Amino acid sequence: MTENLSNESVFREIEANYCIIQQNLEHAAMQAGVSRESIRFMAVTKTVPPVFINHALQLGIDLIGENKVQELLEKKEFLNGAYDAHLIGHLQTNKVKKIIKEVTMIQSVDSVKLACEISKQAKNADVVMPVLLELNIGEEESKTGFLPQSFAENALEIAEMDAIRVCGVMAVPPICDTQAEIRMWFEKVRKQYDKLKDYAKLKEINILSMGMSSDYEQAVLEGANLVRIGSALFGHRRY
Repeated sequence: MTENLSNESVFREIEANYCIIQQNLEHAAMQAGVSRESIRFMAVTKTVPPVFINHALQLGIDLIGENKVQELLEKKEFLNGAYDAHLIGHLQTNKVKKIIKEVTMIQSVDSVKLACEISKQAKNADVVMPVLLELNIGEEESKTGFLPQSFAENALEIAEMDAIRVCGVMAVPPICDTQAEIRMWFEKVRKQYDKLKDYAKLKEINILSMGMSSDYEQAVLEGANLVRIGSALFGHRRY
């Protein structure tokens, strides 16, 4: 009984948070001059138990993002309904085979080496894997991702690979103290995204994945059309 009561309180919190996020996205989209429908809302489910993910899916979420291969695989059999699953965390090459038929996109392609392995395993599995290229816009040593100065060159190389389809860019900018500062970084990411579209091989990319729980509204104002939201939806991790 205690567990059920506890679950119910979390369900109500998720519902309230979901409504707030939807309102914020609607407002941000209006300010940005785009339709709310053009912005995809990903629920980041790292450490979140399936019972709460399923509740979010019932509310209308149709996209979840997991950071770790093993956690994604362990949860999958317990999730209900139709949804897309993306891998958004660092992916080791030796785990690509495990995930290649379990996700609809890999957002965290951070090296040519990883892209080669994804292409190889996708070809072996007779699938074409959509991917986003992770941009380390702040050139931070603590983060993975392509550096801005070689981004276009790397993207063009990956675009030539078999069984892999480059769909856009994903980024996690440096931690900032002000909205103006985070918007500056988001603008830098968007400019890199726009530059890729100048190349014939990449002109059809259409996903800019940036913005998380604390800054998704600013990301939308700078062109994001996929936002990755975890704690703002599920609450601070206490599971």
